[in-house]
Amino acid sequence: MLPATTASRLSIRVARQAVIVGGQRRAAVSVVRRRDIRGIQSVAQTDRDTITRLLYSIGTKREVERHLRIFSSSSHPSQPAKFAVIKVGGAVLAQLDELALSLSFLYRVGLYPVVLHGAGPQLNDIMEREGVVPDYIDGIRVTDAKTLQIARRVFLEENLKLVGALEKLGTRARPITSGVFTADYLDKEKYGLVGKITKIDKRPLEASIRAGALPILTSLAESNDGQILNVNADIAAGELAKELEPLKIVFLNDKGGMFHGVTGEKLDVINLDEDFDNLMKEPWVKYGTKLKLREFKELLDHLPRSSSVAVISASSLQKELFTDSGAGTLIRRGYKLFKHSDLNGIGADRFRQVVHDRDPSVLAGFQSVTGVLNDLKKTPYSIYGDEPLDVIAVVSHPEGETPVMTKLLSSRSGVLNNVMDNVFNAIKKDHRKLFWTTNADDENRAWHFERADGSFTRAGRSLFWYGIQDVAEVERTVKDFEAKGRIERSFLPVGPSVPLHRTAPAAATAPAGAKAYSTLARRVPGSSRGYATAATDGPVSTEIKRVGLIGARGYTGQALTTLLSSHPHIDLTHVSSRQLDGYPLKGYTKHKIDYTNLSHTDVEQMEKSGEVDAWIMALPNGICKPFVDAIDRGAADRKGDKSIIVDLSADYRFEKGWTYGLPELYGRESVRASKRISNPGCYATSAQMLIAPLINHVSGLPTFFGLSGYSGAGTLPATDPDGRPTSVPKVTPESLKHGVKPYSLTDHIHEREAGFHLSELLPSGSTPLKIAFVPAVAPWFSGIISTVSIPLKGKLTAKEVIALFEEKYSGDKLVRIIKEVPQLPDIENKHTWTVGGFQVHSEGDRVVIVGGLDNLLKGAATQCIQNLNLALGYDEYEGIPIA
Repeated sequence: MLPATTASRLSIRVARQAVIVGGQRRAAVSVVRRRDIRGIQSVAQTDRDTITRLLYSIGTKREVERHLRIFSSSSHPSQPAKFAVIKVGGAVLAQLDELALSLSFLYRVGLYPVVLHGAGPQLNDIMEREGVVPDYIDGIRVTDAKTLQIARRVFLEENLKLVGALEKLGTRARPITSGVFTADYLDKEKYGLVGKITKIDKRPLEASIRAGALPILTSLAESNDGQILNVNADIAAGELAKELEPLKIVFLNDKGGMFHGVTGEKLDVINLDEDFDNLMKEPWVKYGTKLKLREFKELLDHLPRSSSVAVISASSLQKELFTDSGAGTLIRRGYKLFKHSDLNGIGADRFRQVVHDRDPSVLAGFQSVTGVLNDLKKTPYSIYGDEPLDVIAVVSHPEGETPVMTKLLSSRSGVLNNVMDNVFNAIKKDHRKLFWTTNADDENRAWHFERADGSFTRAGRSLFWYGIQDVAEVERTVKDFEAKGRIERSFLPVGPSVPLHRTAPAAATAPAGAKAYSTLARRVPGSSRGYATAATDGPVSTEIKRVGLIGARGYTGQALTTLLSSHPHIDLTHVSSRQLDGYPLKGYTKHKIDYTNLSHTDVEQMEKSGEVDAWIMALPNGICKPFVDAIDRGAADRKGDKSIIVDLSADYRFEKGWTYGLPELYGRESVRASKRISNPGCYATSAQMLIAPLINHVSGLPTFFGLSGYSGAGTLPATDPDGRPTSVPKVTPESLKHGVKPYSLTDHIHEREAGFHLSELLPSGSTPLKIAFVPAVAPWFSGIISTVSIPLKGKLTAKEVIALFEEKYSGDKLVRIIKEVPQLPDIENKHTWTVGGFQVHSEGDRVVIVGGLDNLLKGAATQCIQNLNLALGYDEYEGIPIA
């Protein structure tokens, strides 16, 4: 591995060579465009490949590619600015060539950070030359008209210098010196023309990125009446990050990090949840350092836990972003870890879901979730992890035997935020020796090598260990494992010719400069940015949250009211209905609450002031958007986390940036991390759950027929005998003449919805799935009975089909699998989805299955509460009656 300084010099030299090609590219494009557009793509890909290979000089290939993949997937066309906000200090602008090269690196691997710069030192120099004496109050530059005039000139000059330096390297950049920040006077009498940001318009930034150019901003803002106001660049960067919610917020300075005030050592990682209070009590943390820590904490408290802050120098930007060891100071919120000796501590259902979603053996079909749970019972074990279950590890440790880590299951966030290190360090504290295995093609294989004392591979499977330095002892231990069935395949013979990889110079894979200390320079052996966090039990949240319900008049609104009334942790504080404005809400027993008619302006103000933690939108299709827009506007000015929205309409079920909330099929983690959740449709829920277990066996077009109670057709406003507004069904049994009425015979929106989302379960590159769907309304009040006929690729038996369903929905409390055909009493007024009647055609090439749910409950209100629980950090089934 190259030393960091050598790698940096090499990076600059090769980058200069690479950007010569980039600089010539524009001239070549005019020729290529006439011939073949693919030529442009191949030049860009070659450029990207060259820079990517260059990054291997500062980290292992796998860790570079892993970080690059995570960063690349953080943005999409509807939200292209999710990668990073980079704030460039004025002192860093003096190192213009170095800065431009670092930013050009990111551009050439397809990453588009939003760059915001200050210009404090440059402004001071010019003011001194022009005889203007700077004045500061409370550390804030007092800005009069003369100072602002100079500041505007300096900001523009520095902005154009940076843009010019990037363009010279063939990196497209766009100067943006106005139109993004709106501000009010911070205190006009005290500070003069200094602004406090009130609104951010991200459209110019997103337009720049979509056009293939890096947006380069200044921190000047405008008031509503057009007055230019000066804003501290650090504060502007923080407000910008709150709006964009990027994965990374990078502060480039000339020092390259934050430093311990006594020892002078660079602080590697600061985990705010764990370290903030202790740090603030340290005598060396004072003045500017204390202010910075408070600012970072306030910023990260507004952002998802996947976001982190890095303080770094421009020359080490690549090492910070693309290696596990980093180079500057990483600040993140962090989590406390837990350790449990049985499934009850973590919650069996939560554990099952993690295994279902992440276990490679389960995903590949080699093992079932039930099989994993049965294996746990064979020996004493401990489960390690973090509160949101970004990482789960299982260690089997029979009395007097060597421990084996049987599972290490991490989410993308767990890898990105180094939670794997934290969990692994907790395991090392408890166990002096440990063995574990991974697939030889595991994308995090380099991580395992760096933490093991030895390893070897047999038939595509790698065995790792630490705490044993003698190969003969390794062989004896593995023989014992095999004899007792504690490892799944034969790894023997080990043989004395297999060296411990850490003793072989050619096999040293740890990145150069890997750090061995954490916050306050505590030693954490074998760690790459790990931190020593005390293992404590971490139950799910029980904090009381406030919820607003908009659209409460209909049947779904009434069902939601009943569920919320019995929820132990949710307080329904606002309920809106235009027709029922001023009337008391019925069915809610926690406290008295009256209907109000909330306007878009009301909702925006409530969101801004933080009156509500979550909103439920129970409105007809096409009505929700103005309320969502109002909440988004209010969230821009809100202090603290913005609220959660669960929308029960179809308006956002295909929208990027929204999470589709069907936890049984698409996972709990995405819902837990989301602020915008679209609740699936009732028919679409049943259709997807009927087809999903057979997704890899489908051949041709599944045909789906659904019978729904008349409540699914909606309501009309009416008046009860007392004159109170009420609701009546649009369709009645009398109007149906007690029969059934098919409708929307083609192109029903749930047909498209089910096919669209089921296609996500198919292997990459597969043809999107389509289904044929015919709905009908029936003369009972609520409940959907769905029958699906699925053509199969190969022959299956009914027993095999049932086994697929049992494995798919193992541990899902709201799924009930029966052998007989579900009837209306199995479905109506039940919170579960019920499936049964599994029959396979005599030729084995077509299966027919019947499923059902109550359209007002699991098809709407129950599923909404399920999603709301996950998003608010509660147990998934809290407040849902489960028989």
